[in-house]
Amino acid sequence: MVKSAGVVSSATLLSRIFGLVREQVFAYLFGAGLYTDAFVAAFRIPNLLRDLFAEGVMVTAFVPAFTDSLTNKGKEEAFHLANLVINALLVILSIVILCGIIFSPVLVKLITPGFDKIPGKIELTTLLAQIMFPFLLLVSLAAVCMGMLNSFGHFSTPALAPTMFNLGTILAGFFFCPFFDPPIIGMAIGTLLGGMGQLFIQLPALRRRGFSYKPVFNLHHPGVKKILILMTPAIFGVASTQINIFISTILASLLPEGSVSYLNYSYRLMYLPLGVFGVAVATVNLPLVSSFIAQKKMEEVRSTFTSSLKLVLFLIIPSTIFLMVASQSIISVLYQHGKFTFLDTVATSRALIFYSLGLFGFATMRVTAPVFYALNEAKTPVMISATAVVVNIILNFILMHPLGYNGLALATSIAGVVNCLLLLWKIDKRIGPLDKKDIGRNTFKILMASLIMGVAVLLIQFLFPLDLQRALLIHKIFLLIMALLIGFFSYAWVCHLLKVEELKKVLDILKGFKGR
Repeated sequence: MVKSAGVVSSATLLSRIFGLVREQVFAYLFGAGLYTDAFVAAFRIPNLLRDLFAEGVMVTAFVPAFTDSLTNKGKEEAFHLANLVINALLVILSIVILCGIIFSPVLVKLITPGFDKIPGKIELTTLLAQIMFPFLLLVSLAAVCMGMLNSFGHFSTPALAPTMFNLGTILAGFFFCPFFDPPIIGMAIGTLLGGMGQLFIQLPALRRRGFSYKPVFNLHHPGVKKILILMTPAIFGVASTQINIFISTILASLLPEGSVSYLNYSYRLMYLPLGVFGVAVATVNLPLVSSFIAQKKMEEVRSTFTSSLKLVLFLIIPSTIFLMVASQSIISVLYQHGKFTFLDTVATSRALIFYSLGLFGFATMRVTAPVFYALNEAKTPVMISATAVVVNIILNFILMHPLGYNGLALATSIAGVVNCLLLLWKIDKRIGPLDKKDIGRNTFKILMASLIMGVAVLLIQFLFPLDLQRALLIHKIFLLIMALLIGFFSYAWVCHLLKVEELKKVLDILKGFKGR
């Protein structure tokens, strides 16, 4: 599991690097104003549905069903199930996309009422949403391909697939945008090209495993019914999550211009360690746990989940501390170019700190919630998700007045922690008892090592003060690299002294990669 997670983390890291370059292109070309606000809000509409039909509910329900079919009925039946799911998505999503394009003006006004204050902002957001709606179909089909490959133990290609999406958007910034007025339309077209790349890069690997597309359609197939049964309660959970996201977007649109952009830039940065570590471990964990459940090996389920949880905390907690103590340096290096000013850096760094507080909760959720789906118990994570969403919405209204957009980020983090704790409480009852003393002792050691690492990074910044508003980029990069290295080695050294077992696992994997 650790070795596969290392493969996924490496591939995902490359993808996230390209993702940061994509955000740099946005920051350089469009800053944190009208165009970026409009694009972020427009992309959010099809991207919300992505949670339902792609990497969210659908693939979480699909992988256990596909793995069960592959384990107990063979490859041919599993591929037949996959074709049924693909064709169902083609029909359903074509209708959804058509309706989305038609009703985009209504949806945009619903989620961005504050955009009315600026002439043309609503109309531009609507146009961008209509252009990008077909992205939903492309990314959903790519998610099915990812689920199949992961079930075969092939993780590298699916993890690299988002790189194609980021690359498409980056190239669009330089080659498409100059030909459109306004230029941001080129980024919307680049989103579609990136979605196509994310799908097509996985097809050769699937063909090598014997998969071929067949135009079959049967919603009454037992495997399809199983997926629908898992999806049905989860749809309500996703719906409740979307309500929260819609409300957050509405509230951010009512705040000063740039608030939507600040939240987007900071969330993307927070998502870097979440994607590289949290999502990577969760990606490997789901098919492995699903396979053990299909074989009724509950002891292995418990052992695998515990290992996944401890590995995620080992990687995510120090990432959280580093993002918080080095937020301004990171954002200044990555985004403070072109139309993105130092004031934008300061504003974005504040949101990043508040988002980072919930990072361990988001990562733990990624590992824990899919286990319930693999156990055919979708109701539990859905009810917990709905509870967390209610908490999030209430906190949005309470915190936005004293803290502005930072309050929205803090509300999201608190709700994520609530969701995480409730999931752990339930999973302990379902597959446990977990070894809570071991997990608690291990987490305490990791937290101590992370805090010492944070002090070391702060010390570097104190000893080498830098004016981020006027300093040369090369100097800012040098300081950030120094902070990264000091943080990495201090964390590893303290973990070694405290005998944190995950350190040895990770080092063994790195030695294996070096040997090859």
